[in-house]
Amino acid sequence: QLQLVESGGGLVQPGGSLRLSCLVSGFTLDHYSVGWFRQAPGKEREGVACSSYSGESTVYADSVKGRFTFSRDNAKNMAYLRMNTLKPEDTAVYYCAAHWGSGYACDDNMYDYWGQGTQVTVSS
Repeated sequence: QLQLVESGGGLVQPGGSLRLSCLVSGFTLDHYSVGWFRQAPGKEREGVACSSYSGESTVYADSVKGRFTFSRDNAKNMAYLRMNTLKPEDTAVYYCAAHWGSGYACDDNMYDYWGQGTQVTVSS
């Protein structure tokens, strides 16, 4: 059974940091592109950071460039999103997703497998 499970969300003050983790089971990540997406209340889901299956290429949303860093460890079947200098507008449910193949555009229509999401709240 293919499954993605996110963890690491929580409440953090503005300017703080969090690291989200995505544990994948049921398949190996070697040939899967992985993306992190988020959805805030009343807003559409948006791609935050999406990586090719090799991890050599990653695209970031303009709103998070320089603050968020995607990484992956295919040997451990894990993907991560390091979030620094968090802002209140980063508050959202964050999802990891995967699809087979090399395309790594942050287009959620490309992704077949999704986790259940983890809440990130940035507030003082």
